Amino acid sequence: MRLLPVFAAAVLFAGLSGCTFVHMAPGASSVKVLAAAPTGCEKRGEVEVSVKDRLGPYERSEGKVRDELETLARNEAPGVSANSISPLTRPNDGEQRWAMWRCGR
Repeated sequence: MRLLPVFAAAVLFAGLSGCTFVHMAPGASSVKVLAAAPTGCEKRGEVEVSVKDRLGPYERSEGKVRDELETLARNEAPGVSANSISPLTRPNDGEQRWAMWRCGR
């Protein structure tokens, strides 16, 4: 019977590993993600976003963490009338800094 708690924890972790904890806010889906700072755009600000990169002793997928950081940054952009974002730093320990831009269409 000692295996029951271990099995339950494994099932819970397996179920959570496929989950996305961050959802796209209204208006954020139209925000473009740029690889670098654009030219000819107005800088609207910067934002630092963070998510959990570990669940207890388990590290979350690097790709999922990166996707959630991007989604959080996109969620912030419409609030400052930005329509594009570009990373200022690489993801580190579940945190990342982004620049927000207003670019002509």
